[in-house]
Amino acid sequence: MLSGMEIAIIGGDLRQIEVIRKLSALDATLHLIGFNNVDDGFLEAEKKEFGTTNPESLDAVILPVSGMSTNNEVESIFSGNPLVLERDWVKKTSSNTRFYTGVANKTLKSLISEENRALIEVMTRDDLAIYNSIPTAEGTIMLVIQHTNVTIHKANVTVVGFGRVGQTIANKFHGLGANVTVVAEEEALLARAYEMNVNPKPLEELSNVVCDADVVINTIPSLIITSHVISQMPSHVFIIDLASKPGGTDFEFAKKRSIKAMLAPGLPGLVAPKTAGLQLAQLLSVLLKDQWIELTEGRT
Repeated sequence: MLSGMEIAIIGGDLRQIEVIRKLSALDATLHLIGFNNVDDGFLEAEKKEFGTTNPESLDAVILPVSGMSTNNEVESIFSGNPLVLERDWVKKTSSNTRFYTGVANKTLKSLISEENRALIEVMTRDDLAIYNSIPTAEGTIMLVIQHTNVTIHKANVTVVGFGRVGQTIANKFHGLGANVTVVAEEEALLARAYEMNVNPKPLEELSNVVCDADVVINTIPSLIITSHVISQMPSHVFIIDLASKPGGTDFEFAKKRSIKAMLAPGLPGLVAPKTAGLQLAQLLSVLLKDQWIELTEGRT
């Protein structure tokens, strides 16, 4: 149980609803910031604003899976107003306060580290990332069906990056009969692609690989799908960029060439928020229980 633990949950999407339910059931005291448009129905969960929350009392702060933007804004589908995580607010938290997020950009990492607070990125964990790769792959399949005029069966699909998400996506599209090519840099990943019976290609050959692609799916969070790469693609290609914002695609150049390109991070929260939320809630509850044991033992 988390009785007596004070936790602020700031913004997010439908996945956070499952987190709220789970932590409420564990008897945590919750402060919900950026949930103005959610019906009151959670025990021990009080809607707050930054200005009406006492940061000194907080043991933990939970940010959305997407973390925070470069201008300190925290996304929330439940609030009509922007949420800004100010440095002064972070500074007022206890030195023992831990900040939990899915992913963290340089801005968020810098903000938390400069105030000597702990920051935990849950999406860097293999278990949660692999669980999340399933709804990500399903959402990608949905987008391909919606935005192309060819079947996935026999389509030429290029998957750029072969980490936890890329492997699941390649596996699902291969299972649907697509001609899947995997582009990666590490030899071990190319060997794994070969073992999975998909076509492995080194990253330096990306420009040649995409010449006959129907779909290009990027999972690498850096500029990989450059103007040079896009210029080699056929005009009917559909680019899906699953990397966190701003993605790894030159979207402006794609637009100039009238190539359909879509930045689609956070698909689990869109296509399967309940499943993804339950998985997130389970992991957070374990991490928070461990933290609470440490805190309570330190106070005795």
